[in-house]
Amino acid sequence: MMLKMDSHIHSEYSPDSNSKIDDILKIAEKKNIDVIAISDHNTVDGTGEVIKKTRDTDILAIPSIEISSAQGHILGFGCEETVPRDLSPQDTIDRIHDLGGLAIIPHPYCFYRHGLLHKCDHNDLKIDAIETKNARFIVGYCNNKAKNLSKSENLPGLGASDAHYYKFVGDCFSMVEAEKDIDSILKAIKKNKIEAHGKGTSNILLSKYLFEKNVLKKFD
Repeated sequence: MMLKMDSHIHSEYSPDSNSKIDDILKIAEKKNIDVIAISDHNTVDGTGEVIKKTRDTDILAIPSIEISSAQGHILGFGCEETVPRDLSPQDTIDRIHDLGGLAIIPHPYCFYRHGLLHKCDHNDLKIDAIETKNARFIVGYCNNKAKNLSKSENLPGLGASDAHYYKFVGDCFSMVEAEKDIDSILKAIKKNKIEAHGKGTSNILLSKYLFEKNVLKKFD
């Protein structure tokens, strides 16, 4: 079957997001998303909560974490445990693999958002996949560069919202050919049975959200 998945969502457990898990789930349901992953910065607290809250629902939650390696961010997709931050990229990837997860590179070439491949050569790393449609872009150059790498190297490419505000969940997403269970989805990604879809988050709405979050809240 084909499943709609948003593999990179931030909750209030990330220092740069205030999205409640319940709000994320409401939007995911509204947008007919089958699979989600709460990929918070350097913690799996959000993953633990969303897995509990989706046990008796139609949404499958996959454990995940966005790890700050010494040279850029790496998703530990499928990891239920934390991976220490500030390790070398390959040490981080090895830890992810030891936990049975996939090492997916988010926004790989985005230098102002700690894109790993801005500093590292992909040939030096045992990565499993990259994001080729990350919804938080301005002009699309970094996404296009990632898409070209995915094609030339037959490297699985994912779409993801990277939503730090719950209303942006599902702006970009993946369609994955798999059964609706974690193991099947991880295997499908490895086999490149996945396609990136969606559109970028509106820069106007994103700017409005950032203004309200970072400026107006100071006057509350």
